Amino acid sequence: MFRFFLSIVLTLFLITSSFAQKDKTERKLVQSVDKHTAYYTDLLKELVNMNSGTMNFEGVKSVGMRLKSEFEKLNMDATWKDGASWNRAGHLIAETKGNKGPKLLLIGHLDTVFEPDSPFQSYEMLNDSIMKGPGVADMKGGDVIILMALKALKKAKLLDQMQIKVVMTGDEEKSGSPIEASKKALTDAAEWADIALAFENADGDPKTIVVARRGSSSWSLKVKGNAAHSSQVFTDKVGVGAIYEASRILDSFYQELSKEENLTFNPGVIVGGTQTTFDANTNSGTAFGKTNVVAQEVTVQGDIRAVSKEQLAMAKAKMEQIVNENYPGTSAELTFKAGGYPPLASTKGNHRLLSLYNEVSEDLGFGTVEAVNPRNAGAADVSFTAGLVDMAIDGMGLSGADDHTINETGDLSKLAVQAKRAAVLMKRLK
Repeated sequence: MFRFFLSIVLTLFLITSSFAQKDKTERKLVQSVDKHTAYYTDLLKELVNMNSGTMNFEGVKSVGMRLKSEFEKLNMDATWKDGASWNRAGHLIAETKGNKGPKLLLIGHLDTVFEPDSPFQSYEMLNDSIMKGPGVADMKGGDVIILMALKALKKAKLLDQMQIKVVMTGDEEKSGSPIEASKKALTDAAEWADIALAFENADGDPKTIVVARRGSSSWSLKVKGNAAHSSQVFTDKVGVGAIYEASRILDSFYQELSKEENLTFNPGVIVGGTQTTFDANTNSGTAFGKTNVVAQEVTVQGDIRAVSKEQLAMAKAKMEQIVNENYPGTSAELTFKAGGYPPLASTKGNHRLLSLYNEVSEDLGFGTVEAVNPRNAGAADVSFTAGLVDMAIDGMGLSGADDHTINETGDLSKLAVQAKRAAVLMKRLK
């Protein structure tokens, strides 16, 4: 037992010694994170207790103002961009004053899915390290990690020289409209930047990082048939009715596209019958029909997620082809909603950035980091940097579980780990 214990101690000593000898500045970054972890842990608790559901504009801005004061303590220029023109609270933007090294864009968001009427409003410590709380992992923990890393760079006398822009949006969970206005702060920053680092919590595992995210958009299917007595269904005059045609289309989508890797398309709501109503704003409707009447109309609303623009274009073309191969006596129209979240494709630059992040993690003694399967990474703000920066990764935030539910948790023991990785990565990119 003693030999085993001694072996562990020596291993840790060698890792620490090797890292310390490699770069004294990096050792200062690590020490700074450790020194200030308690302060930022308290800040995270404070932020989690501030409701910032997307549609709680006052709450979102209050979180933004609280973080704005922290950026200003780091001698960064911080501004609040009002979101009235896209019907949301707004965004927080902070930037350094330096002009050396690559231009780095750090991405976070202020809002959560928990509105003021949610029963989930404050944090609770489940044990010494696991915090249960609204937005602790998605993504107030990531916002705090950004600050921790920048604080360490400041203490090491690096931050003031660097070119860093931070964008924390106020509508990641429910984008404002028009989306071009809602995401303009992000796309403008991405056009300025060389590298994008985003601080969502990936799939909750600190051993993974996101190099590709699937885009997300929505579609609507409207089907028409001939209303008639059911005794005349399948005749040349009446045809098969709208419900049969909608069923054919949806089944063909599944049969012909479901095996395409990383592509999904989900019909989320369907209304059909002789007479129907549908409100796209609320995704709800009514239907009236009789068993002895052929259905006249069907509306289906769904989403589609693809890992690249090319895959999305292929899927859309195939879906439109299927829709146009109508059953007798029917017609159908498929429309794709403009906007949505673009895909973040898996690029060589993104994988190169992952490789650098992995080297940092191994040098710090935190082990290897691998890419997340895009199927496990939903749409996020980093996708709006696609094609605009040379390299981008996401998932640098706080490990957690059960995002978007009243059981959401974050692992506070990983705050320092993630901040150290981020600070050393940014230092090496410099």
